[in-house]
Amino acid sequence: MTTANDARTRLVESMADLLWERGYVGTSPSAVLNRAGVGQGSLYHHFTGKADLAVAGIHRNADTLTQAAREALDGPGTAYERLERFLLRDRDVLRGCRIGRMTQDPDVFTDDLLRQPVAEALAGVRKTIAAVIEQGQARGEFVRGLAPDDLAATILSTLQGGYVLARAELDEQQFHAAVRGLLALLRGSVTAP
Repeated sequence: MTTANDARTRLVESMADLLWERGYVGTSPSAVLNRAGVGQGSLYHHFTGKADLAVAGIHRNADTLTQAAREALDGPGTAYERLERFLLRDRDVLRGCRIGRMTQDPDVFTDDLLRQPVAEALAGVRKTIAAVIEQGQARGEFVRGLAPDDLAATILSTLQGGYVLARAELDEQQFHAAVRGLLALLRGSVTAP
């Protein structure tokens, strides 16, 4: 027997995965119900409708993204090693970023309720990256002339652009080439030991 809490969790997880696969526009409530294996009553018991469930799904994807970023960036090592670990972590490149893909969805872009958690997730990851760069500068691992926020935006933009290139050509190597190029640029900012 499915509990109410279990049904809610399954709905949110199903919506999160479908948003990643199809986007908001391409995800119907019936597709979510089918994937979750619950009845229509469960959807309207827990959520007011598709948009309300989508917000929960976006938050779930945002949590997944920020947790993965923190696991890579908060670990041991120099600032460069932590950034390298973050950039080289395993990703399903051809599926794209769970959050970055949402920025291209016209209904998400024009609806503040849907867009806000997307913007907050990306800003949170950018701030985490900037904090690693600041720590590296404070410890003398990175040159001081770099603006941490600007470099963090460059890192995040390179990742998102790498996903786009890989998906456009159906070739993960396009993403990996972008990451390798970025790492080469970052190595140039590392101070001599």
